[in-house]
Amino acid sequence: QVQLVESGGGLVQAGGSLRLSCAASGSIFSINAMGWYRQGPGNKRELVATITSGGSTNYADSVKGRFTVSRDNAKNTVYLQMSSLKSEDTSVYYCNARITSTWPVRYEGNYWGQGTQVTVSS
Repeated sequence: QVQLVESGGGLVQAGGSLRLSCAASGSIFSINAMGWYRQGPGNKRELVATITSGGSTNYADSVKGRFTVSRDNAKNTVYLQMSSLKSEDTSVYYCNARITSTWPVRYEGNYWGQGTQVTVSS
C-alpha cells in the first residue's frame, strides 16, 4: 500500500510565501514522477508543477517564475516552494505521484494525496 501525505498549507498574505511538502510512504519500488495539482472553487483540477525522478520539471504558465518544485529522493518527498503568492493561487493543492509498488505485487499506479488548503488574502 502507498500513501501520500501533504503538509504546509495555510493562510498567507498576498506577496508572501509558503512551502508545501508531500511524502510518499509504503511499499515503494520506485517513484517515476511527483507533482502538484490544484483545484479552486468552480474550477477543474489543473497541473501546477511536476518533477521526474531525473529532475526534469514542468510548470503551469500561471506559476512560472514564482513556484519551484523540488524533490528529495532519499525521503520520497516532493516540495513546492511558492513565492509572490496571489489571491488567484487560493486552492486546494493535491500531491500526485506515479509510483511502482512492491506489495503484494509489482504495480505502477497513480496516487493522490488528500489535499491541503492554501488561502491567499488580497
